[in-house]
Amino acid sequence: MSTVNFYKYQGTGNDFIIIDNRAKTFPKTNANLISNLCHRNFGIGADGLILLENNEITDFTMVYFNADGNESTMCGNGGRCIVAFAHQLGIFKNETTFTAIDGLHHANYKDNMVSLHMIDVTTIQAEENFVFMNTGSPHHIEMVNDLDTYDVYTNGKRIRNNTYGKTGANVNFTEQVNSNTFKVRTYERGVEDETLACGTGVTAVAIAMHKTKKTKHTHIVLPVRGGELAVSFTCENGSYQNIYLTGSATYVFKGNILI
Repeated sequence: MSTVNFYKYQGTGNDFIIIDNRAKTFPKTNANLISNLCHRNFGIGADGLILLENNEITDFTMVYFNADGNESTMCGNGGRCIVAFAHQLGIFKNETTFTAIDGLHHANYKDNMVSLHMIDVTTIQAEENFVFMNTGSPHHIEMVNDLDTYDVYTNGKRIRNNTYGKTGANVNFTEQVNSNTFKVRTYERGVEDETLACGTGVTAVAIAMHKTKKTKHTHIVLPVRGGELAVSFTCENGSYQNIYLTGSATYVFKGNILI
């Protein structure tokens, strides 16, 4: 057995186990181990696990695993948290670039606030009752009334499985507060439950609300159950670019595990 140091971070309530794996000592193909570490009763407890690894071109590589132990698509809040972790390690001072499964990302860090550059969004499926797009991860967006009492778990699980099948999608429910503010609650695949926040989810909501003309603003405020996030972007000929996800990323504690 060997000892592995881990760090716990959270971004608006989205919490992650983060491990410095530049020495490539963590057994990242062991899905059961990762799932057990993320378990809230029998492990450390987290929405996901992130490895920070070396990269020859950028400052580091982000490798993200869902709480079910499987490597997954991009996680926006996880991306913000690993930026804060890399800053803690002294990898960069104010600005950084890193590589994730969906490509290159830029980020700025100041006073526990991380502004993360997301991938461009050029393909948006706008239906009568929902919008679907990929913001690094696939997202279903649906407007509802009285979001605070809405049954996110039951309805999110149904849509995730019945509409999108085995691969699934994250399901976001949103309610407009004012001209540039939209509350969001998200059912996340891989966690298979509602989470307190979802970075790629609020990014998708902000773009969807602009696309469907619910707002003319290009800086959107998004209250989530774990706090507040903001998304800004530019839009040209239906293509969304210069997308930034901004919010806090906070160090919680560190420890070690035997594996």
